[in-house]
Amino acid sequence: MKLNYVIIYVDNAAKATEFYEKAFGMKTKIIHESKMYAEMESGETTLAFANNEMLKMNIGIDALKGTKNCFEIAFSTEDVQGAFKTAISNGAKEIKQPEEKPWGQVVAYVQDEFGTIVEICTAMDGN
Repeated sequence: MKLNYVIIYVDNAAKATEFYEKAFGMKTKIIHESKMYAEMESGETTLAFANNEMLKMNIGIDALKGTKNCFEIAFSTEDVQGAFKTAISNGAKEIKQPEEKPWGQVVAYVQDEFGTIVEICTAMDGN
């Protein structure tokens, strides 16, 4: 098995890609002409966004408006403090400022405007 996609359901997939471009420096790979699905250039595993309406369309589940699922994604960088500041200045909500963990990794947390928790961290050895 191989993890190919992480799809986050949001109110507006195109707006989510704009946010991730500004806050985390990612690049948009595609936005479907319907504007209901988009993908970011994110390495081997694709980070994608889909409008909540696609839950109903694809698998018959109604999205619960106003309810946020607990979901976390993580980006690694050598400059956690700089990435944290960039994310905050582009609309991310501060959860926890960068701090060094006992195992030596520097970690910070923000939340995007759709409710997703985003970890910004230094890479673990071997990653």
